Amino acid sequence: MPKAIESPHAPKAIGAYSQAMVHGDLLFLSGQIPIDPHTGELVAGDFAVQLRQVLANLEAVCVAAQGRLQQAIKLQVYLTDLQHFATVNEVMAEFFAQPYPARAAVQVAALPRGAQVEIDAIVALDTAHSHVCC
Repeated sequence: MPKAIESPHAPKAIGAYSQAMVHGDLLFLSGQIPIDPHTGELVAGDFAVQLRQVLANLEAVCVAAQGRLQQAIKLQVYLTDLQHFATVNEVMAEFFAQPYPARAAVQVAALPRGAQVEIDAIVALDTAHSHVCC
């Protein structure tokens, strides 16, 4: 049976969805935008700063599920400007080691709250050594 995951260290859902759902050993993370979970506002700064916040938000939800973002097997990156593609690669290399997760990057017309980037993910959990909580 699927189970909802929620982390107080990531922004609350701003719609009718869960931060993530676990089913078996897979964690399905909803898209995260660069919202500071403490203020509820978009982080100030350039694209790289916003991207790092998105990845930190995803990591917080992974930790709530007893996992790590490094265990991601698939990422979907939504950008309002594909000119940031090189920065995506640079910042992703800070968060992931080889083998890198599968990934797609697409340009979209707009994202919630005027964000420049949103990422969702599928993460493989090591259920033999963890118990998914809350």
